[in-house]
Amino acid sequence: MTDRMSLTLAQADPEVAAAIDHETLRQHEGLEMIASENFVSEAVLEAAGSTFTNKYAEGYPGRRYYGGCEYADVVENLARDRAKQIFGAEHANVQPHSGSQANASAYAAIIKPGDTILGLDLAHGGHLTHGHKLSFSGKLYKTSFYHLRKDTETLDYDEMEAVALAEKPKMIIGGASAYPRLWDFERMRAIADKVGAYFVFDMAHIAGLVAGGVHPSPVPYTDITTTTTHKTLRGPRAGLILSKQSLAAAIDKSVFPGQQGGPLVHIVAAKAVAFGEALAPSFKDYAKQIVANAKALAEALQAAGYRLVSGGTDNHLVLVDVFQKGIFGSEAEEALGKAGITVNKNAIPWDTNPPLKPSGVRLGTPALTTRGMKEAEMKQVAAWIDRALVARGDDAALAKIRGEVAELAEKFPLYGWRRH
Repeated sequence: MTDRMSLTLAQADPEVAAAIDHETLRQHEGLEMIASENFVSEAVLEAAGSTFTNKYAEGYPGRRYYGGCEYADVVENLARDRAKQIFGAEHANVQPHSGSQANASAYAAIIKPGDTILGLDLAHGGHLTHGHKLSFSGKLYKTSFYHLRKDTETLDYDEMEAVALAEKPKMIIGGASAYPRLWDFERMRAIADKVGAYFVFDMAHIAGLVAGGVHPSPVPYTDITTTTTHKTLRGPRAGLILSKQSLAAAIDKSVFPGQQGGPLVHIVAAKAVAFGEALAPSFKDYAKQIVANAKALAEALQAAGYRLVSGGTDNHLVLVDVFQKGIFGSEAEEALGKAGITVNKNAIPWDTNPPLKPSGVRLGTPALTTRGMKEAEMKQVAAWIDRALVARGDDAALAKIRGEVAELAEKFPLYGWRRH
């Protein structure tokens, strides 16, 4: 075993090492435009791959069920304190392994199975954990939904209030996976208060924009705010729960032992690093650039004749109706992938096409912004997207675009990687 422990990954498992190298090259030479993905810093990578992966630390700092947790306590306290500082929260639980587990723990802390919840319909940009029938949320709780207005494709708060008054939910959940506009947290708080519901907001997509001050914060208005840490917040793949102090004990108990056993201490350490980065002044510049890039991308696509859901964007993502041009989202995803541009197919509001062949694609700017790209590059990317979709059946044309994409990517190296 000692001999094996001294081997590098390439020596110990060349197949896995090769897959990692290929993935690093894929990320470097292409354009990552999935709105829920980003690139962490090398410091976050180092923490995530640290010896904390060896440590069991069930419980919380100062109240562990195992010995030897003194340094685990250090990184968890750093992560909690930094999260509270970033978002102005009274309490933070940094142990959830994912956004979905953060949501499951948050719900279980305040409502019971069979209670009614009210969330944004998945078909209108919501999330599986906000009440979809295939999710734990739709199986454990009675669900009701609010939607977007058909004329503006923006949130219909009047409908939200009407449904809340009719259904009397115990919890109203906000947040989305494909909504390009701002949220009215004050209005949602008022609706929740009117029906005596808890107000929970899942800010997974916009957390980094909130941290950077370019999106209003839900925290002052909510009972609980949940998020992932790996999207615009640019941390490791994991979750986070923020709440009022009055709910702290219930949330902590709901996470452990309610939903999870031992936390992933190496990921908690990586969260602490990422939160420290989010507190730096440069992060505000980063968040501002994400939004500027999304607007530039949106304007360039509109100029090329594409219809955008809601007519544009206020945040990091753009939802494009490609079916208006006779293209399924699945076809667009495949063509753009061949051109070196990674996106995801996505339904649009009132979509008449099936989920695996939807009418839209979702584009995001966080990862490209991390690499240092700005408005000029977004205009070029929009031009490539248009060319690729027009030439979607021509592999030679798509390969030519892929070569041009790689040339641009080389000017913005990822983790110092250069092919030449």
